[in-house]
Amino acid sequence: MTVQNPPACHKVRPGGTYSGRQGFDYFEGIARETTGAQGLCMHLLTIPPGARAKAHKHATHETAIYVIEGAASMWWGDRLEHRMDVTAGDLIYIPAGVPHLPVNLSDSPAVAVIARTDPNEQESVVLLPELDALVPG
Repeated sequence: MTVQNPPACHKVRPGGTYSGRQGFDYFEGIARETTGAQGLCMHLLTIPPGARAKAHKHATHETAIYVIEGAASMWWGDRLEHRMDVTAGDLIYIPAGVPHLPVNLSDSPAVAVIARTDPNEQESVVLLPELDALVPG
C-alpha cells in the first residue's frame, strides 16, 4: 500500500508574465503549472490604456473577475451586441461559452484579478476573429 503525501498549500507572488491567446499579458498566478491546482486558476491582469483583447470565449470554463483599479468596457454576446462598463470594485461573471471582448477606453491602466474554472488557464480559450471588427476602438 502506498501512502499519499497530504496536499500542499502554495504561495505565489506574481512576477513573471505570459502572453495569453486573447492578446494580453498576464502575471503568473495560481494554475496547474504553478501550484498543481486541479479545478481553478487565478491571475492578475493589467490592461494598458487603449488596449483591447481579441474576441474570444472560454469553451468549457467559467470566469470571475474583480476590478481592482481603473475602468474598462466589455462587449459580450453571440455578436458582441451587449456592452458592460466596469470600474474598480465591480465583480463580473462570464459563463462558459459566452463570446466577449474587453477594452480599456480610459487614459489609465485597468487592473483586475481573474479566476477561471480552468486550471490550465488557456486550455479552453477559443479565438473568434470573425467578431473582432464588431467592437469599435
